[in-house]
Amino acid sequence: MSTAFRLEPWPYPRWIAHRGAGKLAPENTLAAFRVGAAHGYRMFECDAKLSGDGVPFLLHDATLERTTSARGQAAEWTWAELSRLDAGGWHSRSYAGEPPPTLEAVVRFVLRNGHALNIEIKPSPGAEALTGQAVAEHCRRWWSATPGAVPPLLTSFKPAALRAARAAAPELPRGLLLDHWWEGWWDEAQALDCSAVVAHFGMLDAAAVEGLRAAGMRCLAYTVNDACEADRLLQAGVDGLITDAVDRFAPGEGLLD
Repeated sequence: MSTAFRLEPWPYPRWIAHRGAGKLAPENTLAAFRVGAAHGYRMFECDAKLSGDGVPFLLHDATLERTTSARGQAAEWTWAELSRLDAGGWHSRSYAGEPPPTLEAVVRFVLRNGHALNIEIKPSPGAEALTGQAVAEHCRRWWSATPGAVPPLLTSFKPAALRAARAAAPELPRGLLLDHWWEGWWDEAQALDCSAVVAHFGMLDAAAVEGLRAAGMRCLAYTVNDACEADRLLQAGVDGLITDAVDRFAPGEGLLD
């Protein structure tokens, strides 16, 4: 069993800004991280995948068209090509020209400001193991150069990505992402020595949270934008809420007036 499985005390803030700043800024950009930080958030979630030449960078989709100025499969572009794209203009004119960031650039921002990071390993199809390994190896190097920093929480819907991350950097905490309770998820989470399960908020209640805690795992919920749901989940004892509503929830306090 790895040292990540029973991560005590839990080092992460309860409120986590989704993709940097939710909907307030273009997702998965440095601009979004700055906006989220300006709203008081000290932990952020982001999506990481590999360029065609193996550079970890931030992008949610397998394709480019929703959040950049280009079209096509992201995995077919080199980082030099990707770095020249506009990843902000789709959101609003004020962010036009905002480039996609490397994972390293985001990590530097987080570490220099003393923030925490949840990196969702979001591999392009067929690159699950390669992406998990690369993200974990890079994170091991970056965090080892910053003693005392809170380690990144590596999560994924893809067990193969988490297995590769575990092999590459077993000391980094991992979380299994779930959008439903599929057969075998419990055994998979334990086999991966997961520190947490990160589930869609509608799946969670007090019994589910208690069951995970009894197994030595923490429980996080995504994507929580409704005040009633947030209150319900807090009462159930969840350890983290990932939200788009960074302008409506005050970290450590809850709903803003």
